Amino acid sequence: MLAKLDQLANRLVELDELLMHQEATSNMDTYRKMTREHAEIGPLVALYKDFQAAQADIAEAHEMLQDPDMKDFAQEEIEAGKARVAALELDLQKMLLPKDVNDERNIFLEIRAGTGGDESALFAGDLLRMYTRFAERNRWQVEMVSESPSDLGGYREVIVRLVGNGAYSKLKFESGGHRVQRVPATETQGRIHTSACTVAVMPEADEVEDVNINPADLRIDTYRASGAGGQHINKTDSAVRITHLPTGIVVECQDDRSQHKNKASALKVLAARIKDVQLREQQSKEAATRKSLIGSGDRSERIRTYNFPQGRMTDHRINLTLYKLDFIMDGDLADLTNALASEHQAELLAALGD
Repeated sequence: MLAKLDQLANRLVELDELLMHQEATSNMDTYRKMTREHAEIGPLVALYKDFQAAQADIAEAHEMLQDPDMKDFAQEEIEAGKARVAALELDLQKMLLPKDVNDERNIFLEIRAGTGGDESALFAGDLLRMYTRFAERNRWQVEMVSESPSDLGGYREVIVRLVGNGAYSKLKFESGGHRVQRVPATETQGRIHTSACTVAVMPEADEVEDVNINPADLRIDTYRASGAGGQHINKTDSAVRITHLPTGIVVECQDDRSQHKNKASALKVLAARIKDVQLREQQSKEAATRKSLIGSGDRSERIRTYNFPQGRMTDHRINLTLYKLDFIMDGDLADLTNALASEHQAELLAALGD
């Protein structure tokens, strides 16, 4: 680890020198690449310098041990220095963990009603609002891609695109089964019902071409859009359904009046779903050796329960229970997303030690 950190420290000095020269700043592509690398390396090297300073403090304290009058003070400095070195070493290890290449990508968020009928659809609407409010807190853009409203409110299925820095990194552990326990608005006897929804978080491909899709493998159907949208939306065959024959993945989009725009949106979602299948297969293999399923992407796994009568949310993967359900449903997910990210980091660190 130390050898790699020395290399990075030398590289930072090299970048500082290069960025001072006119040749580097004259080519904007080269300049952007170097400034991006500088921004990535800088915090790590700064932390490494703190680590080296802490080690130097310990060495200096050992020298003070030779002085009888300074012995007690020196011993305290050594103990404090060792604790600081251990903490900084852990921070360095975390920063050196391999980065998820998808972390900074925009995402497609897909919510589907499951068991529970109308109540499940209503809960899908509640989950959409929760994630939308979280997106607003992070100043992300929310775009509706496709929606299938239910008769009593909520959604049978809804897909939105969240655009913003780090969208995937913060929400990538949300994929899976979400269970709700509450008294439905339609329940006259006051009985608590249990229903469920499935959430899928898919990183957006840079371009549809990033995913190898053979046009011959696609069946594209157009049809008359239904639902909200005014009179015009129903007058033309603007809705698009794309079926990827090798995988059986079907994507529908009817939210725009333009068939061309609906087709483009559907292709983007299709590319994200195909990419997501590949990603989940990889994650499942990696997670097979770990005790939790945080990184497995297993959609069939029940990951969380929202208990409204008790005002609590429990994430079953990390045994985290929070008694702040009203705040969570209003998009206050920071405690949850941070805990999941920390657990994932701990798993990666443990894997490095094996």
